[in-house]
Amino acid sequence: MKDVTPLTDGWTLRHDQARLPAVVPGCVHTDLHAAGIIPDPYLGLNEAELDWVGRRSWTYFTDLAHDNDHERSDLVFDGLDTAATITLDGRGLGSTRNMHRSYRFDVTGAAGLLEVSFDSAYDEAESVRALTGDRPNVYPEPSQYIRKMACNFGWDWGPTLVTAGIWRPVRLEHWSTARIASVRPLVTVEGGAGRVEVRLLAERTSGGQGRRLVAAASVKGVRTEVAFEDDEAVLMLEVEDPRLWWPRGYGEQHLYRLEVELRDENGVLDSWESKIGFRTLELDRSADEHGSGFTLVVNGERIFARGVNWIPDDAFPARITAERYRTRLQQAADANIDLIRVWGGGIYEDDAFYGVCDELGLMVWQDFLFACSAYPEEQPLRGEVEAEARDNVVRLMPHPSLVLWNGNNENLWGFRDWGWEPELAGDSWGEGYYLGLLPRLVAELDPTRPYAAGSPWSGSWDHHPNDPAHGTFHSWEVWNRQDYSEYRSSVPRFVAEFGWQAPPAMATIRRALPGEELAPDSPGMLHHQKAEDGNGKLNRGVARHFDLPENDFDRWHYLTQVVQARAVAAGIEHWRSHWPVCAGTVVWQLNDCWPVSSWAAIDGDGRLKPLYHELRRVYADRLMTLQPGDEGLVLAVINQSATEWRTSVTLRRLEADGSIVHRGVHEVTVGGRSVLRFPVPGELVPAEQSAKEFLVADADGLRALHFPVRDKDFAYPRPDYDVTVEEVAGKRDTVDVVVSAHTLLRDLLLQADRLDPRAAVDQGLRTLLPGEQARFRVTGCSSVDAKRARSALFCSDTR
Repeated sequence: MKDVTPLTDGWTLRHDQARLPAVVPGCVHTDLHAAGIIPDPYLGLNEAELDWVGRRSWTYFTDLAHDNDHERSDLVFDGLDTAATITLDGRGLGSTRNMHRSYRFDVTGAAGLLEVSFDSAYDEAESVRALTGDRPNVYPEPSQYIRKMACNFGWDWGPTLVTAGIWRPVRLEHWSTARIASVRPLVTVEGGAGRVEVRLLAERTSGGQGRRLVAAASVKGVRTEVAFEDDEAVLMLEVEDPRLWWPRGYGEQHLYRLEVELRDENGVLDSWESKIGFRTLELDRSADEHGSGFTLVVNGERIFARGVNWIPDDAFPARITAERYRTRLQQAADANIDLIRVWGGGIYEDDAFYGVCDELGLMVWQDFLFACSAYPEEQPLRGEVEAEARDNVVRLMPHPSLVLWNGNNENLWGFRDWGWEPELAGDSWGEGYYLGLLPRLVAELDPTRPYAAGSPWSGSWDHHPNDPAHGTFHSWEVWNRQDYSEYRSSVPRFVAEFGWQAPPAMATIRRALPGEELAPDSPGMLHHQKAEDGNGKLNRGVARHFDLPENDFDRWHYLTQVVQARAVAAGIEHWRSHWPVCAGTVVWQLNDCWPVSSWAAIDGDGRLKPLYHELRRVYADRLMTLQPGDEGLVLAVINQSATEWRTSVTLRRLEADGSIVHRGVHEVTVGGRSVLRFPVPGELVPAEQSAKEFLVADADGLRALHFPVRDKDFAYPRPDYDVTVEEVAGKRDTVDVVVSAHTLLRDLLLQADRLDPRAAVDQGLRTLLPGEQARFRVTGCSSVDAKRARSALFCSDTR
């Protein structure tokens, strides 16, 4: 049987003449910081001082000794970042130039000093650029010339921290006769029966040549075995009436353990196992009167995807533990999210990420790693791209949560709209990957899943790549140039990116900018704002609805977070109300990789922004929304649950002081997975441009609001409310902050981290009518009285 020895201890990083302790898996930045050589790159302006780290070479070394009785010993790296040369006892083992691949070197009988020397990623990228020539890029850094996490070179939400290191596990594998080289389980369901076609490749030692090898596989009590032919084996497993794997909200996530063995006449030589799930999967791109769709269909059920985009959860991804993945993905599930898009400028995530998605029913849309750049298709990149794709398709295909392979992020759009075509002058730019190589590899290796050439993409060059009527659409004109109300101007078939910025939580800002006198344009705030004209867009977004506060950072911070939550909610409510024409929204973005002003719902310290709580509301199975438009004011009642929804909707046209102008009750019935839209009766619609009237719709604890004018034009009464604090019996460091409204309180927010950096609150923005009460449960803090609680409360009265 194969023996495995992890190589995690005893590593050293050479820094000039110093020898520093090194953590493996890890990277040079974290090792230098642990040794006190560099400051924390995430704090203050420190990032700007650390450019030198990415521009020099680094060497990791350890003593390698092994004594075993096996015929073969392999040194296996799951990830090297990026351009590395590996030597053992002075003998070259090989070199690498791809962060996204695994590597295996024969070290049979060898021992001594193991060195892994990394060239500067900049030097490697420039050497490739010299071979291929220049290509256009949204950012000035050379990310498209090296197969490395592109956002290491900086993004409009990320720092420029160009890493090097042994970023994934390394180990010795000792084996004899043969080992399992790869396993590809093709899992399908037909006629109620599950089928697993297991395709195996074996590698032999010289002593194993000619030996009879047998492969065995089992799942759910069904077992079969077959002899290898030419080091390949195909096993077929039929499972009667398997329980299906469903996305969250549609059914249970049933998983089965698939076990595979490689044997000879003496017994088991190697084994492999993974959890799998049975489900059918389609991507409906058929044409209709609205254009051509993009609808995920799982087990025959058409799905409106409630999605978020995922970026690496840390600029130093070796620090992302299995526990951290589980925390972040559980937060996604708790916010009623059912799809995670792994964005193409990051990494293929660790197996732990996809395992948690399997368990939670989070569908995974996986980009191949190309983003916002023209990519050369010449060698040495082309060979690396193919090897990387093969490696990761085979690694990830067992996971039932994986529902889509996607060729790239925004590169097809960039070619058409961003001035690339004339600049390229006929040079390759990646089209051959997205429309040729990658779909061929997916069809060869993983034909059970659909492939899309890119996002956005309209299905062919017959339409503009970002045509909202065809395929996937990225909506960025709104954040960049327009008010969020413009989301309502169209109904795309699938919105794969849209979003709005806000700063992180106050406690995150204060930790990241220690001692700084905070202002929107203070040095640290501007440094932790990476978007082009990011603060200008934030301020214009606020100013369209509120009087922009001067010299009041707390107010500015609150209003930017309110506008972020409102903007994203406006888009989702509108697009969900047009199901099934629109079949999904994927918010940019769920998470951050460091403390920064960004589009994220969860900030770089893991704190929840108001946007997170708003996502939980607008992605719930049941939602009501009031939608103004050309057809007048419409109430949309959205039911994404499987069961019929019968309810009474109470509509109240109110004055600003809470008095009722008109009231109506409507009995509605909405079928499962459907939407009911009906015009609001004229007597209930607030007068156009009224500064004193608004409309409230209530049903089953849900509320929708419509104000006919902007906040700064509305006659809000001066806020009047009482605050009490109640201890929660049996729960340590937990209190309820109870707010009793005497006037209209719009977008009431309790920022719990202002009470204690450890504190969290169970809800976000609330609008209360006179006489109503809200109960905010705060965990992680003690000694909170009414005065302190009031200091952490905000609402959107503009005076």
